[in-house]
Amino acid sequence: MKLKCLIIDDEPIARKLLQEYIEETDFLELAGTAVNPVKAVGLINSLKVDLIFLDINMPKMNGIEFLRSVPNLPMVIMTTAYGQYALDGFELAVIDYLVKPFSLERFLKASQKALELKSLKENKSIAEKVDADHFYIKCDRKIERVIYDELIYVEAMANYVIIYTMSAKLIAYITIKGILEKLPAEKFLQVHKSYIVNVQRINAIEGNTLHLGNIKITMGLSFSTAVMERVLKDKFIRR
Repeated sequence: MKLKCLIIDDEPIARKLLQEYIEETDFLELAGTAVNPVKAVGLINSLKVDLIFLDINMPKMNGIEFLRSVPNLPMVIMTTAYGQYALDGFELAVIDYLVKPFSLERFLKASQKALELKSLKENKSIAEKVDADHFYIKCDRKIERVIYDELIYVEAMANYVIIYTMSAKLIAYITIKGILEKLPAEKFLQVHKSYIVNVQRINAIEGNTLHLGNIKITMGLSFSTAVMERVLKDKFIRR
């Protein structure tokens, strides 16, 4: 794994030293440099930067102002000759604070923190994607696992719902509103006061009837416009 870095510093000597340190570090890659934060804003997104080495005292906008004014920044390591800004930096969630002049050893220690944080975030993201394909729900005395892609539709009854999957029919004591709030909106849609369907399972629409394979679900009048827009949007080929 390599971290793409951006140096923001108005001092040529400081930029050159950071560039040399980055070149000495096998998990860092220099993506670009900027002499002030204003010029750096456009580079951050276009270069897909992972880590910024940010000076504080610079013209037009200082490093602290930059941190406070620009949302969704990548990881930041402060590099400055002024130690009194350390508390401000850490309150703004910087990874580390390097006081100039700093050694290669100290630079590597700070950079290693960024690498470890990046690794943790990626591993968490992978785990969330793996875990995001299903949910658990209590049905009678058992806790059942339901895989989203295998869930065909949900039907509301008096004070419970019936969950129809490809292999089972599960009864859970929850309202249709309650289960709809837990289902991913990009996959499921309420089409009637008593029905939620898996959008990917809709293979035909006939009047106010949705065909989910051999299953037919009636659309409620108040839901039909939203259903048609959702199902047919950008996919309906007209004459």
